[in-house]
Amino acid sequence: MKLVRAGAPGGERPAVLVNGALVDVSACTPEYDEAFFGGGGLDALAAWLRDRGRDAPRIPDGTRLGPPIARPSKIVCIGLNFRDHAAESGMALPAEPVLFFKSTTALAGPNDPVWIPRGGTKLDWEVELAVIIGRRASYIAREEADACIAGYALHNDYSERTFQLERGGQWVKGKSADSFAPIGPFLATRDEVPDPQALGMWLTVNGTMRQQSTTANMIFDVPTLVSYVSQFMTLLPGDVISTGTPAGVGLGLRPAPVYLQPGDEVELGIDGLGRARQKVMAHP
Repeated sequence: MKLVRAGAPGGERPAVLVNGALVDVSACTPEYDEAFFGGGGLDALAAWLRDRGRDAPRIPDGTRLGPPIARPSKIVCIGLNFRDHAAESGMALPAEPVLFFKSTTALAGPNDPVWIPRGGTKLDWEVELAVIIGRRASYIAREEADACIAGYALHNDYSERTFQLERGGQWVKGKSADSFAPIGPFLATRDEVPDPQALGMWLTVNGTMRQQSTTANMIFDVPTLVSYVSQFMTLLPGDVISTGTPAGVGLGLRPAPVYLQPGDEVELGIDGLGRARQKVMAHP
């Protein structure tokens, strides 16, 4: 299944993408949240669609898409998880996954504007594969990780490099501004993505290709990451793990870094997970 939330910010309705149409499933579940994923919601939704999906209302074309999950308890990000990105950043390959958090208030729809925060001057892009957790997970083995995954989604891990690298402390300051975590257009359930390590990924800025790679180039694969994170914190249903970005970010461009400016348009996609588009706006 491809799970979607559609409607105005704060008023999204849960839907499923079926043959190009958005089927409103709010009669089955009010939300794609922790209770849904942790309470057998995916199985119940699949059964409901078989029995009642044909008669369910459709959401009109052109309706805004929100993030495909309600605000999760946490967004855990993995830094330097592509060999080429570590090289362009001038950093050694990590011996263990590098973890940092992104505020859940950064969550946005896939085609919402991205806002340059006040005081920001170095807004950067990062196409990433996001993993959505499907059940409570703590101290799980790598072999158990797949069963803990609800599905996958496209994520642009926006970064304000001045806050991240020039203001001291941890990376979270440069990662958490409002609009910095556009996810979607949909969550593809695990059965829709037979091999998460064989997905092409790309990102353009104003039509110029900036990132083009594959998840096969990850240093730590998806099961390793899910297991690893669960050793340090309990993962709850609906939580997000964003698995890192390949080379081609603005910070790493030569002969000089290039950052986003108001009016720029960023497009990105991952095989089987759709595409998204964000316009850069200056914070009022």
